[in-house]
Order: sequence, then structure tokens, then C-alpha cells
Amino acid sequence: MSKQDNISAQTKFGEAVNTGKLDQMHDLVSPHCIEHDPAPGQAAGPEGYIQFFNMMRTAFPDFKLEVEHLVADEECVAFAYTATGTHQGDFMGIPATNRAIKARGLQISRFEEGKMVERWGSSDELGILKQIGASLK
Repeated sequence: MSKQDNISAQTKFGEAVNTGKLDQMHDLVSPHCIEHDPAPGQAAGPEGYIQFFNMMRTAFPDFKLEVEHLVADEECVAFAYTATGTHQGDFMGIPATNRAIKARGLQISRFEEGKMVERWGSSDELGILKQIGASLK
């Protein structure tokens, strides 16, 4: 795949997350995608991303990912992002607080034939929990 094809696939992934049109994950993620940093209980392949982002969009209905910096080649796309939203539903057992969140993260995605086949990532989950007032004892 070309560098531009990989960027296009990653951009469509982000658009699916931001719009909530998560069924598009079936066209963007291989069923055999290797997830090196899954969320607790995250299923494999596109269904895992659908479940995860449905959970995020339920907890933060205005959830958005904004890419801050992106680099790509013929195999991978790496980017830094900022996630924002308002805590209006249960998140990890914490009821809605109506507090705004803003958290940074990094991701590297490897693509084959227009689909993500491997992913590494890290988000500031602790920062999110602190921003919604979680007791961290």
C-alpha cells in the first residue's frame, strides 16, 4: 500500500470514531488485527474497536479525537492525538459527572491492503480518571 492509502485508511478510522459510524470498522480493521494494547476485555478485530468506542461514546457522547501530528510510510501510520469529551455516562464504574476531559495519546497502526492489521498505542487513562474525579487510592 502507498503512504497516502495508509493515511486515508487511518483518517477514515478517526472519522468513524468521531461520528459514531462505527460499523465502518469492518471495512478498516482486519478480523485478525493484532492489538498490542487492548482495553480490558476488548474483543479481537473490528468488533473490539466497535465495542470500545461505543463504550467511550456512551460515557462521553461528544467524544472527539483530534490528530496533532502524523507521520506515515508505506506500512505504518503513527500519530499523536488529543481526545476530548464530556462525562455524561458511566465510565469504568464512575457515574456521569458532566466534567470535561482532555487527554493525549499516541498510536502506531500497521496496514495491509487498506486494513489495519496491527496496532500499538497509549492514552492518558489516568488523566481521564483524575479529570472526572475518580478516587485513586
